[in-house]
Formats: sequence, structure tokens, C-alpha cells
Amino acid sequence: MDLSVKSAENIEYMIDQIKEKLNIVNAGAIKPTHFDEEMYEEIKDIYEMIMKKSSFSINEMQAIVEELGSLRKQ
Repeated sequence: MDLSVKSAENIEYMIDQIKEKLNIVNAGAIKPTHFDEEMYEEIKDIYEMIMKKSSFSINEMQAIVEELGSLRKQ
């Protein structure tokens, strides 16, 4: 997957990977359709940070979910 290309498919892939890595229970609350390509770089930054870490504290997970929430379409 070439994440250097801004696309809806890449956003979907990154959001799905983030949800899987964080073991988000209510995965339906964070859907790829909630994000548009204007926020691509921010989503990619979060994705890359998450993929580098092996575990997360509760506070880190909460901060990540809040950050994703702030990137949602208005």
C-alpha cells in the first residue's frame, strides 16, 4: 500500500489499522467515512506513530481517540 498517495482508500486502510492496533471496542464510532482527504497528513501522522509503538496506556489511547475525533468532518 502506497500511503504517500492521498486517497479515500488509504484513509480507510489507516483508520482500520488504527482501530485494530488499539483494540477499539466501539469500532463503529470511528469510520473511515468520517474523515476527508483534507486531514490526510494528520491521519497519516497518527497512523505512523501508532504503528511504531507496541503498547499504549489508557491515557494515550484516550488522547488518540480524542485527536481522531477532532479530525472528523464537520
